[in-house]
Amino acid sequence: MNNLLNIKTPAQDQAHALKADYSLSNHGIINLRQSYWNLPTEALYEEVVFRGEGKITTQGALVVTSGKHTARAAQDKFVVREPATEDHIWWGEYNRPLAPDKFDEIYSRMLGYLQGRDVFVQDGYAGADPNYRLPVRIIAEYAWHSVFSRNMFILPQSREEYRLHVPDFTVLVLPDFRAFPPIDGTRTNTAIILNFDQRLAIIAGSGYGGEIKKSIFTVMNYLLPLEGVMTMHCSANQGKDRDDVALFFGLSGTGKTTLSADPSRGLIGDDEHGWNDEGVFNFENGCYAKVIQLSPAAEPEIYSAIHRFGSLLENVIYDPVTRKIDLDADDITENTRASYPLEYIANAVPEKRAGQPKNIILLTCDAQGVLPPIARLSPDQALYHFISGYTSKVGGTEVGLGDEPEITFSTCFGAPFMVHRPSFYADLLKRKIERYGVNCWLLNTGWVGGPYGVGKRISIRHTRDLLTAALNGDLLNVDYYQDPIFGFEVPKSCPNVPAEVLYPAEAWPGKTEYWNKYRQLAARFIDNFKKFAPDCSPEVCDAGPILADTPIAGD
Repeated sequence: MNNLLNIKTPAQDQAHALKADYSLSNHGIINLRQSYWNLPTEALYEEVVFRGEGKITTQGALVVTSGKHTARAAQDKFVVREPATEDHIWWGEYNRPLAPDKFDEIYSRMLGYLQGRDVFVQDGYAGADPNYRLPVRIIAEYAWHSVFSRNMFILPQSREEYRLHVPDFTVLVLPDFRAFPPIDGTRTNTAIILNFDQRLAIIAGSGYGGEIKKSIFTVMNYLLPLEGVMTMHCSANQGKDRDDVALFFGLSGTGKTTLSADPSRGLIGDDEHGWNDEGVFNFENGCYAKVIQLSPAAEPEIYSAIHRFGSLLENVIYDPVTRKIDLDADDITENTRASYPLEYIANAVPEKRAGQPKNIILLTCDAQGVLPPIARLSPDQALYHFISGYTSKVGGTEVGLGDEPEITFSTCFGAPFMVHRPSFYADLLKRKIERYGVNCWLLNTGWVGGPYGVGKRISIRHTRDLLTAALNGDLLNVDYYQDPIFGFEVPKSCPNVPAEVLYPAEAWPGKTEYWNKYRQLAARFIDNFKKFAPDCSPEVCDAGPILADTPIAGD
């Protein structure tokens, strides 16, 4: 809302109570109507409602819409190409170069756009480890983006800490500002641009909250590996032992949030983590869960959290009369989201830190319906699958994605957020796995009995039982069979899981059709890995599927 009439807003009198000495003028931002600094969630609720940005639902959650973009605009992301950093960056599809002068032109126009307008400032940190945390600042024209930022970033704990806060990276979020492709060199009027030299990111033309958190995650993915810290697109939890940590790698929609929110284990975080010599630490303060068709029976912890005051529901449908939300409705998008503080999960680890991992789970949503529900990986196989990053993108997590799952290979299970070359992250991961003797697993949360549209989604109950057996060590003491194509080991039995579930070919109407589909998938793996092979060791290259002389069973 552009307050042209200069109407006094609910929190205007408190707007500067938590203002930092490092002011907006340091970012070139001047001549505003009003700046609102580090408002508490309660005050932000009032501003959101006053400005018509959202509504309060039953039990107190805030529901908002993100505008035309209901997912990340991955193809509109750019990185400013400049001498100090260009040799480190993996240029290509996800890190498109933009000239420094183009960035300066866009940013200058954004500063002009802000003249006479209101902005909301939220200061905080990315990274729960004090030795590796990044001071950040989010400057936004929407009040609800400040609610989002409070949920997702670690907050200062006192007035004095707010006053002394100096950001090491700043994000300026202006959804109503439009880039101009003929002049700016952008693809559309949406632009997400990172400038590592100026320690500044700009988000123009998109209100999707995920762009804010993923911009900072991308920054952490650049900075921390240079210090020997493995950065990971994963969720993490721990058992009773601090060093019984499990890492869940996977793209959005593959189960990172759901599977890590286990009431029998402590939740460290649901999406972004670092791994150093002291252990694993969360980058964030909260969770950003996909909530379409969220079930109170299957996911009670998350279901409860998203209804609480302070939770932010993005593009979720609600009844304007009863204020009840409808988690099954996809009228706006299938990619409905909820942002909430990690503490809303009852078993969350308050420190957001833990010891060394004991298990790594690579999650894949196999829409082909051919991969086994779980497989044990050797370290080299784990690296092969980590670099490959096979999964199916699930409805709406990126702009342009349709209703049906789209088969993809997203290196490091998060290619859009990786800045260095994949081999750089893989080398870091290999050293961690070998040093700490980590067990590695491939867990399939996709389809069985046929591909998408023919088979059915793997039972979440079976997935949880398989995962529990892997994490508590039960699967270390069972017999395995070797997969004839991929070579990984598949357990012949698992507590509480029917034996036939572990043999995916048995669930298909015809075995010939199954094996043909499996070989087609393996060929896709082989073709995809060709571009990474020159940077990988022979052991990792040889850890992929083998098609030659593979026995194929008949009907």
